[in-house]
Amino acid sequence: MPSNLTAAADTTLPWWQLRARTHRRVRAWWHARLPQSDVTQLSRRNVYILPTRAGWMLAATLAVLLIASINYQLNLGYLLTFLLAGCAAVGMVVCHENLRGLSMHLLAPASLFAGQLAVADVKLVNPARRPRPAIGLALLDGQHWAWADVPAQGEALVQVSFKPPRRGLHTVPTLVAETRFPLGTFRVWTVWRPAAQVLVYPAPEVNPPPLPAGEPRAGHGQAGMARTTGEFDGVRAWQRGDPMKLVVWKKFAKTGELVSRDAQQAQRFELWLDFAHAGPVDAEARIARLTAWVLAADALNLDWGLRLPGLEIAPDSGAAHRLRCLEALATT
Repeated sequence: MPSNLTAAADTTLPWWQLRARTHRRVRAWWHARLPQSDVTQLSRRNVYILPTRAGWMLAATLAVLLIASINYQLNLGYLLTFLLAGCAAVGMVVCHENLRGLSMHLLAPASLFAGQLAVADVKLVNPARRPRPAIGLALLDGQHWAWADVPAQGEALVQVSFKPPRRGLHTVPTLVAETRFPLGTFRVWTVWRPAAQVLVYPAPEVNPPPLPAGEPRAGHGQAGMARTTGEFDGVRAWQRGDPMKLVVWKKFAKTGELVSRDAQQAQRFELWLDFAHAGPVDAEARIARLTAWVLAADALNLDWGLRLPGLEIAPDSGAAHRLRCLEALATT
C-alpha cells in the first residue's frame, strides 16, 4: 500500500520534478556501485567526457557555417568549418588524455571537533612525460574547486575541505576530478569514492561548570567528598621535588603563587567524569559537557576517569588517555 501511494504521489508531480527525482535516484544508484578506495587509477573505464556549453555553441556555429557554405558554395567557408571542426576534435583527444593516466592518493584527514572543517590531502601522481595542466578537484555537488598543474613525471598536492554534520566516524565524501584543458569545449571528469574515515569529536560546551567533586578511593571511607573549583582543594606551598602534575597552574596564572596539591589528598580521592551526573537532560548536552571537562582536566594535568553508558575508562592522564576518552565520547 505505501508503494502504491508513493507512485500515485509521483504521478501528480510536474514533469520537471519527476525528471530531477529520477536523475537523483539514477545517480545515487550509480555512485553506490563505485568501489571505495583511497587510491584510484584513472583509465578509459572510469573517465567520462561530454561537451560543455561552449562546446555545444561551437557545434551549432559549425553547423550554421556548413549550411551557409553548402548554400552559397563558399570554398573558404568549407575550409574554415573543417579547420574549426578539426581543432575541436584534437582538443577532445587532448582533453581526455590530460586526465587519463593520473593516479590519485588520499591522505586521511586528522581527527577534529564537531563544527570544524576537515581537510583531506589528495596527491596527484603523473607517470607520463608530459605535464597535466588545469586539474580540478572538488566534492560531489561542491561549489569550491581546488586546481593544480601536475608536472611531467611528478606530483602535486591538492586540499579539499568539508564539514562533517555531527560527531562520530564519517567517511570522506565522494570527490570529483575534472579538466577542460585546452579549449574548454569538453569536460572530462571522474567520480571517486574514498574509503578513508575521519573521527569527529563532540564540540565542547561553552563556559562549562567547574569539574565535579572527587570520589573517595576504595578503602578510604565515604566521608568528606572533595570539593573542587577546577582543581582539588588541599593545596600547599610548592616544594622542590614536587611532581609537575601536582602544581596548580590555574592558581599560578591568576595570582602568581606557586602551589601544589597535597599528594595525600590526591591519593584519597579520584576524579570521575560521569555521564549520569553530567547535568543536562539532553544526551548530546551531557556529551558536550563531558568533552569540556576532559579538555579542562587534561589542561590541569589531573588524573581522571570517564564513565559512559556501557563503558568505563579507568583514571589516568596524558595525551593517549585524552584521545581515548574523546574517541569514546565521539562514538557513544
